Amino acid sequence: MVLLFSRSPFSLGPCGSPGQRETATHCIQPREFFIPRGRPIILSHRFLKVILLQLLLVVATSVLAQQKPPRPLPSPTPPDEQDEAVKVFTEEVRLPVVAVDQFGHYDPSVVPDDVLVLEDGVAQPIRSVRHIPANVVLVLDTGGELSGLGGLSKRTSLTRDVAISLLNQLSESTWVATMQFNNSVELIQPWTRDRQATIKALKTKLSSGKRARFADAIVAAAQQLNDRPEGTRHVVFITDGVDTPGGKIDRAQAFKKLAAARATVHIISYTELVRQKAAKKPESSRIEQLPTSHDPITTMDPTQPPGTTRSPAYVLNRITFDPAMSRQRKAYEMEIKTSQQTLIGLADETGGSIYLPKTGDEMIAQAREAAREIGAEYVVTYRPKRPLAAARQGEYRRIEVAARRVGLSLRSRRGYVVPSQPEGK
Repeated sequence: MVLLFSRSPFSLGPCGSPGQRETATHCIQPREFFIPRGRPIILSHRFLKVILLQLLLVVATSVLAQQKPPRPLPSPTPPDEQDEAVKVFTEEVRLPVVAVDQFGHYDPSVVPDDVLVLEDGVAQPIRSVRHIPANVVLVLDTGGELSGLGGLSKRTSLTRDVAISLLNQLSESTWVATMQFNNSVELIQPWTRDRQATIKALKTKLSSGKRARFADAIVAAAQQLNDRPEGTRHVVFITDGVDTPGGKIDRAQAFKKLAAARATVHIISYTELVRQKAAKKPESSRIEQLPTSHDPITTMDPTQPPGTTRSPAYVLNRITFDPAMSRQRKAYEMEIKTSQQTLIGLADETGGSIYLPKTGDEMIAQAREAAREIGAEYVVTYRPKRPLAAARQGEYRRIEVAARRVGLSLRSRRGYVVPSQPEGK
């Protein structure tokens, strides 16, 4: 290896005495003098290693000096402080409250001082009043299309029109999930704000069935709301509320699960429509026996004697005498009466509304009214004076809401069940 030096603190001289020949091996001596520029100097490998090691030490020291010292890790939060933070967050009650003015329209100017909330008769300090986009589960009854005593019945096509009417009136910021139930429960459109996607699902995926699994649909709707913000949860049923026997879930248990979801329930009911009489047709004095089967082969078989079925049907002046159908309709009429009372209680308990239209046009108009009511809802928050952590398991707390401003009308749920495990939402 050849190196060129202009100045060096070392000199190269012969080893041993000055009288030795120049061809002798040269050694490094600590002398200061100039070495001519460009003169080739031969260095030993040991000397090169020492220089290289010194250079590496200098570079490493420079790099370490430029680096900032690492930041100390934050000390972990003590368990007591963590528990206290969770308690503060989950101790807040979020109460949905519908606020309308004296004309029944949404009042956009509600403030905490306008609202009085009594929990078990004790006034609560209101922390906030906010208008938050709603989350709506739309549940459509497309099963058991049995005509009532007047001849009218549920119709899938009418149910679809009512649902579309409600969707068109909802705010664009509203999240909607759509379900139908007949022989089973089906989610036909997951959560979305896309109205056109939901309307397309209504037009292409609705189907009718012989059975109506209402209790199963109630539980499925409650499950859909589990991950939605509390205080903004709504369920809209378009149904007659009649449940076909044989379902997987008991109706009482289904209502408990819906109550635990703390949702506001709105119902557009078929119970009054199916009691109405259909339009009269021109009378005829002709008496004839109706076919005893819907099977065209059996109906047109000339070898079948008339009246061989257990329940033959005859028509006189367009009035049908069918004993089996008459018994079935009477049973349906009794179920409708019971169902209507149950639905009214469900809507009142949750702070929602029930609509009892008598015609299809009324159903469509009242669907728009239900949408406006959903849009008029506020979320009122307060920290109860009696802590939720001190509540018994399954404890029910009664709620009363009143307006402190003239011309303002407020409505909310009658109460709520304290959750056994506070939600982290």
